[in-house]
Amino acid sequence: MIRGFARALLAASLAFGSAAQAMRTLEVIVFPGGFNWPLWVAADKGFFAANGVEVRVTPTPNSVFQVQGLVAGKFDIAISAIDNVVAYQEGQGEAELPTTPDLFAFMGGQYGALRLVAAPEIDAIGGLKGKSLAVDAATTGYAFVLRKILQRAGLAEGDYTLERLGGTAARAEALMQGKTSATILTTPLEIAPESKGFRRLANAVDALGPYQAVVGVARRSWARENEPALVGYIRAHVAALDWLFDPANRIEAIAIYRRNLPAATEASAAKALDLLTSGEGFQRRGKIDLEGVRTVLALRSEYGRPSKKLDDPSKYIDETYYEKATLAPR
Repeated sequence: MIRGFARALLAASLAFGSAAQAMRTLEVIVFPGGFNWPLWVAADKGFFAANGVEVRVTPTPNSVFQVQGLVAGKFDIAISAIDNVVAYQEGQGEAELPTTPDLFAFMGGQYGALRLVAAPEIDAIGGLKGKSLAVDAATTGYAFVLRKILQRAGLAEGDYTLERLGGTAARAEALMQGKTSATILTTPLEIAPESKGFRRLANAVDALGPYQAVVGVARRSWARENEPALVGYIRAHVAALDWLFDPANRIEAIAIYRRNLPAATEASAAKALDLLTSGEGFQRRGKIDLEGVRTVLALRSEYGRPSKKLDDPSKYIDETYYEKATLAPR
């Protein structure tokens, strides 16, 4: 009996060791905020582990740090705005890179859900004339969304100034601390300031039409060499999205959110889930919206420097890995 138990224990240990060796650790860099909910769910519910990956998440202070780290190979995957992919691939990025990047979007993350939110005393876009407005970077991310919304409301570029104050979470804090008059926030980061009387002046999709905001990003060279890991990551992320969209998981989803964002109340977490799973917000099954990408390209064609005519979404997207993750038998 003892020998039999020992043999069984040894077999279990060897199996565990093989599984541990097979598990691939992925370095993922994200902007802090509730839109990382699928990552929290995939880790908590074992979706990453079930697909052979372990994810280590690093928060980024801004897009320049994120892109530089991704291009340098310090990170494997970034959750970022697709505008950043286009900008750096076209030589229009905020910072120079030491090498030519080979970035691409492999899955969708968030559609629209960009809000222009201003200080309580500003009740219309015209009130932003002469004000300092916060952006992550002046030439990438959602800066062009902001500029176009202001332009359509009658404000010229000289009517306001742009100040680089970091990622969306940092900008939300800066807005509530009175360090800026307005900024673009990504759902659910508008919930806290709006609850304190800050005013939403515009929604990007209402002003501009379809807009692909957040995507999963990787280097093409890395993806080719690490296809099983990337496919496993995508499967886990999509499984987490499916789980979040299931009303039966609502209570547990809110609990996961609050564990990762302890300052969130039950009410704010519930509101975040409602916003992110209805209309704008998380993309069901993580599918990229091509019309939304075309809006990104149109804005970059208008404002990007050096000036280029950009109209081909396929240059920046490769859905091969996504298709293998979602269509192939598991």
